[in-house]
Amino acid sequence: MRAVYPGSFDPFTPGHFNLVERARVLFDEVVVLVAVNSAKHPGTDGEDRAAAVRAVLPVEWTSVTVAAWSGLTSTYCRRHDVAVIVRGLRNTTDLQAEYQLAAMNQSLGVPTVFLPAQPELAAVSSTAVRTLAPER
Repeated sequence: MRAVYPGSFDPFTPGHFNLVERARVLFDEVVVLVAVNSAKHPGTDGEDRAAAVRAVLPVEWTSVTVAAWSGLTSTYCRRHDVAVIVRGLRNTTDLQAEYQLAAMNQSLGVPTVFLPAQPELAAVSSTAVRTLAPER
């Protein structure tokens, strides 16, 4: 079964890495789908973020690919024969927001699987990493 793990990944954090590592054990293939959404004001464009993700994933993870995508995740799933969306949850606030997205994607024919964050990584967010990082 193919799964997609979508996100802005601005930047790709240890929590994201851990989620991909766990998802690749559960699914035959995992696509890390880098969202191209200018409304989020990412620090770099989608292709650059996708390249950065590729650079940190181990080459032996041959069942994991990375793609930049502009559009609905459910559209990508239908066009590329992906059966499920994988999302990480750090806390109950994430659950509330992710549940609404999951309901929308389910109505569009693509179910979502939630994976809880590892406790030691739950406090790490891309926003926090960007805030603490030196200017790019």
